[in-house]
Amino acid sequence: MAAIKDSSLSGDTPRSPRSATTLTILGVIAVALFAGLCALGTWQVHRLAWKQGLIAQVDQRAHAPATPAPARADWAGLNSDNAEYRRVSATGAYQYDKQTLVQAATELGSGYWVMTPLQLADGGGTVLVNRGFVLPEWRKRQTAGQAQIQAQAEAAPVRVSGLLRMGEPGSGFLRNNDPATNLWYSRDLPAIAAARGLTDVAPYFIDADAAPGAGRDPAKAPVGGLTVLTFPNNHLVYAITWYALAAMIIVGAAIVVREERRLRGRRG
Repeated sequence: MAAIKDSSLSGDTPRSPRSATTLTILGVIAVALFAGLCALGTWQVHRLAWKQGLIAQVDQRAHAPATPAPARADWAGLNSDNAEYRRVSATGAYQYDKQTLVQAATELGSGYWVMTPLQLADGGGTVLVNRGFVLPEWRKRQTAGQAQIQAQAEAAPVRVSGLLRMGEPGSGFLRNNDPATNLWYSRDLPAIAAARGLTDVAPYFIDADAAPGAGRDPAKAPVGGLTVLTFPNNHLVYAITWYALAAMIIVGAAIVVREERRLRGRRG
């Protein structure tokens, strides 16, 4: 004998429609979420345009012919927007006895950036030059005697070309510079200058190009030309994600409205 399904006997009673207060609260939450998600999506669209402009600007500056490094009179007006990644050149004498090693991780391994002061010709001040990346083995070989020989052999004027970079914040990722123990995690120019007794130091440093014929053995000599010129650009994916979530809010709201209409129709 076929069983007869009766909601009154089974206890499976239909849900009552939500109250006007509940629907109002749900509506307010849905509108707020929709507006917030759309705002995030629109923000990512603006970020996408900014990042594309930055990439184009960096590419144009980095591959342009080198121009003289900004002189002291221009230092105050320099910032990341108008100066970073320019290709520049400078002439002067290295001060090897005042160089600083800043911890770094590159495609060649974990080691140090070699930040050496360049005393500019004609009393133009001092610019710190990132001569390149070295491994810890290179640092171990830099004895006092070797440094003195190097300073005597290379004290003649040199011409440096590379990319202009503005100074970095006073700390690295989760680690602070410690001048007292000579531990450096970021290229904080004022702090390095103070620790090395340097004055009249430019607010930028130069990421030196790779020296012609120098090879790529960071255990023997600094390897230049390692400036990272690629930037992550995931803003389009983020924008699509936020807009998709906003669309899901609309779909969810439509389902709730349809269900409430069905319940009210059944009761009527």
